Amino acid sequence: MPSGDQYDVSRGTVSRETRSQSRQSTGRHGVKHDNDFVSTYAGISPTETPIGAAAHRASQVLHPQSVALPKLSERRVITIANQKGGVGKTTTAVNLASALALQGLTVLVVDLDPQGNASTALGVTHTSGTPSSYEVLIGEVKAKDAIQQSPHSPRLMCIPATIDLAGAEIELVSMVAREGRLKTALSDSALDGLDIDFVMIDCPPSLGLLTVNAMVAAKEVLIPIQCEYYALEGVGQLLRNIQLVQAHLNPALHVSTVILTMYDGRTKLADQVADEVRNHFGDAVLRSVIPRSVKVSEAPGYGMTVLDYDPGSRGAMSYLDAGRELASRSAGTTRSARA
Repeated sequence: MPSGDQYDVSRGTVSRETRSQSRQSTGRHGVKHDNDFVSTYAGISPTETPIGAAAHRASQVLHPQSVALPKLSERRVITIANQKGGVGKTTTAVNLASALALQGLTVLVVDLDPQGNASTALGVTHTSGTPSSYEVLIGEVKAKDAIQQSPHSPRLMCIPATIDLAGAEIELVSMVAREGRLKTALSDSALDGLDIDFVMIDCPPSLGLLTVNAMVAAKEVLIPIQCEYYALEGVGQLLRNIQLVQAHLNPALHVSTVILTMYDGRTKLADQVADEVRNHFGDAVLRSVIPRSVKVSEAPGYGMTVLDYDPGSRGAMSYLDAGRELASRSAGTTRSARA
């Protein structure tokens, strides 16, 4: 555990100070005490220490009614995209959604990946024939009729993906306004009465029509980046596609958030990738970093997010922090927009 004078829970960092000299006194039983240490820590609450902060976050997961994030004045629609597979798109989508729902916000996850992994993790039915994102895209079903509530939280909802979505890109080619069909389906009037704070769209690992629909429907793009070298190679092409969508289809679209996933603090490579990403994207990168975690990988096999599967794990704590940080940034954006 790092030594120091303060632990900033909101920033997740420890400020350190090395004392060249320590004034010590001897107690009644001959035990030496550091007077500076005693005076410094006497007035600090348990949540201001690293272990205390971790325990506080774990209690929030186990007792979600104990904390509530402020409601947003404007719904946030976020597309989670990266054409490279295996970087944590679906994992990030479902666990951020779960973290926000645990803290009092209502979240809708739209599964646009034909594999349906987000639907599996949220525990909703996604067998062929179930009303899904496919029927929503081609106009056969309204979004409200395709929404299912996750059994893990009353504030967590999902429009599932079925295998039928695999052929949607071919069918969309000949349709009118093919790039904007998801935007129409998720309009404010279409979701009226559901009191949804966040809509998170989980994209497939490609830059086809499904991903373009997701980018047209949203104002924000969240990019998960794995802390490995190859993960950086595809980001340039993704950014070029975002620029094309901005220029021709959705001028409001922007990269609002970047999250570092699968971080392994034991390697220099992870730190180098993290530094490079922060230098390029600046303040868009969340301070919360998602570590490599076996629990995160195991959770979908039980039809759960990691916050339901193992609330006390490092992965669950990291996503809880990331969700709080994302919500606070959204609130800040909303306030500045009203000013």
